[in-house]
This record gives sequence, C-alpha cells and structure tokens, in this order.
Amino acid sequence: MEFMKVLDLKNTILNIKQEFSDYFKERDAEINGSLLALLSGEHVLLLGPPGTAKTLLANKICETIEGGNFFHYLLTRFSTPEEIFGPLSLKALEKDEFSRRVEGYLPTAHIALLDEIFKANSSILNSLLTVLNERKYHNGKEVMDVPLFSVFGASNELPEEDESLEALYDRFLFRYSVDYIQHEENLEALIFENTEDFMSSIKLPVEDIKEIQKKARDMRVDPEVRAIIKELRRELKNSNIFVSDRRWKKIINVLRVASAVNGHTSVNRMTVVLLQHMLWDLPEQKETVRKLILERIVSGGTDTGKLKQNVLDLRNSVYSCLQQELPDPLSCNKCFEQEKKVTGGMKSSRFTGVKAPKSLTFNNALDFLKHHTEFPTHTYSFGLEYGNNINSSLGFEAVVEQFRRKYGFEFKLSLDYGDKRLYEKEYENLEERLNYFRKQVQEEEKVLEDTLRENIWVSGQDSKEILMKYRSKNTDIYEIANHLKEIRALLEKPKIFDVELKKAEVS
Repeated sequence: MEFMKVLDLKNTILNIKQEFSDYFKERDAEINGSLLALLSGEHVLLLGPPGTAKTLLANKICETIEGGNFFHYLLTRFSTPEEIFGPLSLKALEKDEFSRRVEGYLPTAHIALLDEIFKANSSILNSLLTVLNERKYHNGKEVMDVPLFSVFGASNELPEEDESLEALYDRFLFRYSVDYIQHEENLEALIFENTEDFMSSIKLPVEDIKEIQKKARDMRVDPEVRAIIKELRRELKNSNIFVSDRRWKKIINVLRVASAVNGHTSVNRMTVVLLQHMLWDLPEQKETVRKLILERIVSGGTDTGKLKQNVLDLRNSVYSCLQQELPDPLSCNKCFEQEKKVTGGMKSSRFTGVKAPKSLTFNNALDFLKHHTEFPTHTYSFGLEYGNNINSSLGFEAVVEQFRRKYGFEFKLSLDYGDKRLYEKEYENLEERLNYFRKQVQEEEKVLEDTLRENIWVSGQDSKEILMKYRSKNTDIYEIANHLKEIRALLEKPKIFDVELKKAEVS
C-alpha cells in the first residue's frame, strides 16, 4: 500500500471519527475501537443497560463500509438457524441434500450486527463460533469461505455461566462497557438532536480494508513493546486475569494494523494503550487493566513503583544492620520546647513529669545520631519524661559518655565487611536501573506529546492521563535518587558516623 494511500486512509478514519464524535457523545473509545476492529478483522462487544445507543452506534459504524454486505438481527432464546444462516433450499431437499440459501444472511455478510448476542441458543452457537473464528460456514456438504470482517455484538448483560456462551464471549476481542451519558451538556445534545437520522458522509471501501490488513502482516514490533507485553502478562496473572494465547496473538495483529494506519514502520509503545479494551473479562477489572497498561506505556516496561520499593527495601535493610536499640530512651529538650510553643502549651523551660511527644523521642542509636548531625546544639534528657531527673539537659558528648559508663553501650559506626559488600552490589544494580530509566525518560520528553498527537488511536483522555503519569515519573526518579544517596551515605560511613564520640564529664 503506497504512502499516499495510507495517508488518505488515515485522514478518512479521522474524518469518520470526528463525524461520529459530534453525534455520539461520550463514545470516543467505542468509536475508536469499532473502526479499528473493522480494519483488523476482529469482533466488538458492546455491553450496557438498555437505552445507551449500543445498537444504533454499531449500526451506523457498519453503514460506513462501502461495497460490503451488512446483516443485522435481534436474537432471542427462540431464534432458529434459518433466521441467521438462511432458510433451507427446497431445490436441494428435492435432491435429498441439505443446503441453505445463504444470500443476504450472515454467511455472505462483510459486517454483521447481532443484538442480544448472548441469547443465542445451542442450535445456532456451533455454526456461529466457526463463522466468528475461522470465517467458515458448513452449508451441507460444502464448506464456504465467509467474507466477514467484523461482527458487532450488543448485550445488556454478561453471559451466564455456560461453556458455549463463554466460548462465544471469548471471540469478541474488543469489549466496551457502555454507560449512560454523564455530562449534562452532552445529554442535552442527545435529547434535542436527531441522531437516528445521522449517516456518515464518508465511506470506508472494502478494498482499502483488505490492503491495510495485507500491509500490517509484516509490521515489526518494537523490542520495548515485546517487553511490555511480557510484563503485562505476568502482572495480569498476579491479578487473576487470564488471557488466552489465541487472544494475545490477535492483539498483536490489531496493534500492527493500528500502526499501519498511522503510517508507522513498526509498532511503538503508545499503541499499547489500545489493550485496555481487549484484556478484561469482567467490567470491574477495567480499571486494574487500564492502570497496568498506562504504567507500562509510561515506563516502557520498567515499573518505577517496583524500583522505588526495591530501593526502600535496601535502605531499610542497611538501617536494620546499623540499628541499635538504646538501653534508655532519649528526649530532645529543644525540640520538645519548640513543640510546646507551636501547640500553644506552657512556655517554661522545665516541666516535671511531662511525657515527650513520640516524634521527639529516640529509642535507637541511628535516629539519635542523625538528629544530632542535623541539630548539633540540641540537648537531651534520659527517659521518656522530660525534666524528670538531674540529667535533663545533656549535650551529645555527655549522652554518649553516660551510655558508656552506665550501660557499657558503644555506638556501632560501620557495617560488617560481608554485609557492606552485599549491599554495595545491590546498590550498584539499583543505581544502574535508575540511570537507564532516567535516560529513557529524558530522551522521550522531547517527542512524547508529538507522538501522542499523531497517533489517531490514542484518545484525548488517554493522552492527558499518559502525560500526567509521565510527569509523575520525573517525581519518582527524583525521590528514588534521593533514597539512593541516603543509602550511599550509609555505606560510605557518612557524617553521622564520623561524629567524634568524645569522653565528657557528666555535669
């Protein structure tokens, strides 16, 4: 397919989307997915309560196809195969043969709309499943090739727990949960405008659909997209959302078609946003799936949340090795007095028997040493009750000497050699991961908005959320870098451990 022809198709899709968005309010995602399903030869399921324009939208989308046969039927539990696949041929019966007259029915359709799809009964299901999946119809002894591009299924409810219906449900790659219109101005437009008379002025030729499918077959998938898919599969399993191998195969084909329509030479990461409509089984899983996908799109398969947690785990492990419980708790006099002033309490410098706030007391050596480094002139009291003994205003050196003389307690100033080497290796690994991610984000910052803007399959809402999450990643990078600095300081015997623990006379 020539470049100019691809560009023409892209503009055609954009114009169709615009026309439909003007008439069908708050249905951008459904319009997007329906058009892409047509182009990629997949099926669309619209789930939602009555009166949400599911059938009307699907009907109008189907009417955009030029030069194709369209079949529409409302199923009931009593529908017969004749209503879907065509009546029996009387001439064939005269010859003692079984054959249907399929012209004008599903086996000869390019596009079909089956309303109340899950009311299909067992007499219809087997043949329907074969048509949907294999594009074949067994008409007596003859096996027909069905020219079907897409079936649009509409239903007010999910299928009941029935093996055959579950198989039918799985055939619909695109799934949309359609709700009532939320915004008043859009509801007003719906009420006072006649959408039933709407018909798109732009048509999508059948031959163009075939050509773009052919072009997409050999479309390269970027390595980072492959990494995202693998990571998503693992995360979905952890969330008890299971996607069949067949479904993953079809999803990759959809991404290729979407990229081909965009005029891309490969499937890039921003196209992965489309997976949010293809991976959930139950409507309540939608938000989980969407969150996982958007996180991976922004991070390129690298989860900063996991990286941040790994860094925090290392920091806590190092702290744990350096942590020493003090034989007697300490309270900071200066901090306590300042706290009392801020909270409107007594301003006297002596309060006998008043318990210090938890945030101003120290039960372990590391917190005490860190506090002294930050506030070297502060004095301390032993015990949790401020000003309750003669040692109620001791400087740092006096506190250290008191611990040594009274309890034989010595402050630990460094990690054991084995622990230090282990933590240093882990630190280097985390630092390398952070540097890789930082570089990736910096490189993308210049092109992200343009990439989103020119991708016709990414909705405005998706673009907005991706950009917001992207900016939050910069915050994550900053926080992770600070945590790593803290770890590096602990591993390199920082200032808090270089303090001079001098002997001092207790006053």
